[in-house]
Amino acid sequence: MSPSLSLPLLKRVPPGWWVGAAWYAGVLLTFLVRVRLPGEFEPSVRPGVLFYRWDGLLTQLLAAALAAGGCVVLERRPLKGLALLLGAATLATISLSVGEIPLAQFLAADVALYFIAATRSRRTGLVALLMALGVLTGFLAVRLLAGWDVGTSAELVVALTAIVAWLVGGSAYETRRHGESLAARTAEQAVAEERLRIAREMHDIVAHSVGIIALQAGAAARVVHTQPDAAREAMSAVETAGRETLSGLRRMLGALRQAEPVHEGAEGETALRPAEGLTDVDRLAKATTAAGVRVDVRWRGERRSLPPDIDLSAFRIIQESVTNVVRHAGTDCCRVSVEYGAEELTIEVADRGRGADRSTFTGFGLVGMRERVALLHGKFAAAPHPEGGFRVTARLPVPTAEPATTTATPIPTATATPTPTPTATATATATAAATAPATGETA
Repeated sequence: MSPSLSLPLLKRVPPGWWVGAAWYAGVLLTFLVRVRLPGEFEPSVRPGVLFYRWDGLLTQLLAAALAAGGCVVLERRPLKGLALLLGAATLATISLSVGEIPLAQFLAADVALYFIAATRSRRTGLVALLMALGVLTGFLAVRLLAGWDVGTSAELVVALTAIVAWLVGGSAYETRRHGESLAARTAEQAVAEERLRIAREMHDIVAHSVGIIALQAGAAARVVHTQPDAAREAMSAVETAGRETLSGLRRMLGALRQAEPVHEGAEGETALRPAEGLTDVDRLAKATTAAGVRVDVRWRGERRSLPPDIDLSAFRIIQESVTNVVRHAGTDCCRVSVEYGAEELTIEVADRGRGADRSTFTGFGLVGMRERVALLHGKFAAAPHPEGGFRVTARLPVPTAEPATTTATPIPTATATPTPTPTATATATATAAATAPATGETA
């Protein structure tokens, strides 16, 4: 089970707690500026006549109760919570005997305005800003109508802090939306890439085996009356290819369904077979030769282990190219060349078949090979050969192997298998079926 991501410590604190802390910080500041602190000859602001009286203190307690209620309902009903906080700021100002709502009393409302603009829609944030500015304007209007003095300049500063809080909250809201949009786009891109990868694997697994099955079944149909033994061996090869295809599909589906990799020896489970690679090219050549299309494999350079993604992609490119030869080239042979270079792996599959007709083929084989090479930042080319036939070339960059991990193997020479006759085809088919791994699965 993968550990879940936890929020930073400051983001775990609910907005109501931050607003409450801002309120009590404003109350403390209000009392401090009206008390002569050490180093001062007199208080910064003289207290009003109601400040130390019981009715003034009761007003402050009622304002604190309203602010506490606003903090409680702020997350569920933000506009109602802001209204309670604005009422608390207005009520707390009455006992101060000032001509405006001081910034200390409006500090909690600014913090609430920020959270509303940052977490709610633009419309809700704009309504909250108009509410805050409306309360400030209404407070001054009431005092003007009553003939009392007002602090217009100080109130403009408080209004400016409210606008700044709203703008900062709106910026946070846009940043969050942009981040969510990027995350959704990244998730969609990952899903699309995974779908393409699965499509390529399914195509490479099925297309080659179905091509071999079609050739073997056709050969069996032609000789079923004249050579029953050869037809029986061809159908055995069809069964073997079908079992291998079914086994590969089941392994792929099993890997897609599993949240965690299966370990060998787990009770009730079987380990997944390792992914195919260049070591399986000879087996591929034998199976294709047994189906009637001779595959000559030529190895050049010092063979060494490759990264899994490069090894698998190289094999899939060869497999799909050979499959295209079997299905579309109309020839009985092709050549596969694999060259291990110092910085790249070069693959070439060439035939002398109907190269001119390949340009009209609209399948997904060439597209899948091109995508594989592009993902590995390599170079890919597929075109009819000037001398006839068709040639596929792929160059895959390979990281330099360390001396300790490089193992040299003898370089096999080019193999040349004679063109199979119906009898030779049946014999080669039996050999390939005997050497193929038994999976024990049925269609």
